[in-house]
Amino acid sequence: MRWAMGALLGISLSATAAEPPLRFAVSDSWAMPMVQLERNRPTQGILFDLMLSLATQVGVPAEFIVLPRARVQSAMENGEIDVRCYAAQSWLPNQSGDYLWSVPLLFQRDLLISRKDQPADIDPARLPRQAIGTVRGCTYPTLQALFEADQLQREDARNQEQVLEKLLAGRYRYAVSNQWTLDWFNQRLLPAEQLQAVAVLQEQEVGCYVRNDPNVPVQRILRTLLRMKMSGEIEEIIRLYTGHPESTR
Repeated sequence: MRWAMGALLGISLSATAAEPPLRFAVSDSWAMPMVQLERNRPTQGILFDLMLSLATQVGVPAEFIVLPRARVQSAMENGEIDVRCYAAQSWLPNQSGDYLWSVPLLFQRDLLISRKDQPADIDPARLPRQAIGTVRGCTYPTLQALFEADQLQREDARNQEQVLEKLLAGRYRYAVSNQWTLDWFNQRLLPAEQLQAVAVLQEQEVGCYVRNDPNVPVQRILRTLLRMKMSGEIEEIIRLYTGHPESTR
């Protein structure tokens, strides 16, 4: 898959060298199977393959701009980025600027997780005061009231994989992760060492949004994303990395 997508990128760049690139936001907080970053460049993953295929089908080169999560929206507003994927409108209630959203493309499930030495089913609101592993710049609506009341405290890491590494090492007893990253992380652990989900915090459909600018082929982008979704291409990308095609419910 990695070789095939690299070849696809080469074809795309050579065939459309005269076209301005489509600039995609890549958050440095992402981890596999969403994106693999090597030397601050994405090389594989569900979102990398999705964005690369989108640019190729639209007929323009893809440019991936890696940013801290907190910088992504301001980069969109300043015209530094054209497309942001893996986002939901509810995450951006005060979004400024002119953007158009795609249809829902993926299904996001946020979990509270722990090591197996903790109970397998808990209510976050009943936890005693303690630190929870979180990703810097991410918002967690279902836990926000507990953070504000100082019942739980965020302990931020730069990306999702670091959060899971700290949990495994015993830095805290609980952390937040999406389902895909948890499953990917557990693949390299023995069954007794694997992390477990103890509560579902949020389930939400996510998609992409595009800066509505005359220099950006907005409608081609949105039509292509719809076609990728309806054709099953997105489900097939997910299957390659997770073993199952779940994208939305």
